[in-house]
Amino acid sequence: MPGGIKFFGEGLPYQKTSDCKGRLIVVEGTDGVGRSTQVELLEQWLKVSGHGVVTTGWTRSKLMRKAIDYAKSGNMLDRMTFSLLYATDLADRLENQILPALRSGFIVLADRYTYTAWARDSFRDPVMKWIKDLYGFAPVPDLVLYLRIDVDNLVPRVIETGGMDYWESGMDLHLADNLYDSFKKYQRKVIEVYDQLAEEYSFEVFDARKTVEEIQNDLKACLAKVL
Repeated sequence: MPGGIKFFGEGLPYQKTSDCKGRLIVVEGTDGVGRSTQVELLEQWLKVSGHGVVTTGWTRSKLMRKAIDYAKSGNMLDRMTFSLLYATDLADRLENQILPALRSGFIVLADRYTYTAWARDSFRDPVMKWIKDLYGFAPVPDLVLYLRIDVDNLVPRVIETGGMDYWESGMDLHLADNLYDSFKKYQRKVIEVYDQLAEEYSFEVFDARKTVEEIQNDLKACLAKVL
């Protein structure tokens, strides 16, 4: 992150960030699109190429992971609590994992980032300002790799890899009376918001309908230009 970190808002005033010389690379996309697989492959490739790499991901905070899993298991979260839990997760990982790695010159590969929260929360509350303000502490990534897919191609993948759950189907929004129809309506809207964010924040967009190998080659070619 040469030249210092830029934040979406005011950042973390108590954290020194002027000495961060690493790079923050984000892989985004809806559920079932293959993000985690691509992050793992990119990590291996970067390490073999001689880079120091740290990976992080949504709800992987040691402070918040169990609390989020427990809260979601009861399907009882209200929309505000849902948002605040994820923001706390990212804040904890930022302070204890992401910023230390960037100071040490590492490449940080993030499996999902603020854009995931924005895409989900915009459906639950269309007033985006408070959602974005909530994540004002987060650094702007050096690069966002967006794996894009349409709902019709997404559904078979999700079914094949474990099925649809309550939250990823947007059942709290009462879009339909069953998981399948609710999932399609919810994810279609989430993809629309991702597309808007991709234009607003200059994501690099990749066709996630391709094979794992083809996508990985496309991601490597993009990263090679940046690194």
